[in-house]
Amino acid sequence: MSIEKLDHVNLRTTQLGAMIDWYGAALGLQPGRRPDFPFPGAWLYAGNTVVLHLIGIDGPPGAGSERGLKLEHFAFSARDIASVQARLQTMGEPYQRVELLTLDLAQLNLWDPDGNHLHLDFPSDEPSKYQE
Repeated sequence: MSIEKLDHVNLRTTQLGAMIDWYGAALGLQPGRRPDFPFPGAWLYAGNTVVLHLIGIDGPPGAGSERGLKLEHFAFSARDIASVQARLQTMGEPYQRVELLTLDLAQLNLWDPDGNHLHLDFPSDEPSKYQE
């Protein structure tokens, strides 16, 4: 067996509607088919692939991390950094762009309504100066 890629991320949230809306507006993820679980939630898709499971819980906004969860971030590979940056700017959504020249990546770091850190990895706009 060998691990090839991340399948999906599962987040608990007290702001289910806001999280669905934010991931739709910021990343273009769309709610889709989900098993009939006995608890609230949503599965968000990138095209035909489910990439994010949301589970609705009760409590104050951002609740959940106090249970010892130590997730620092999760990441998606993406394309068309210019349109994503334009979308985030239109939303007034803060983000940080980082150029990872040795990896030939440009990265956008952002935070969802619950404060979860995620980044989007894009192929660099130009070849790295550090190619081997």
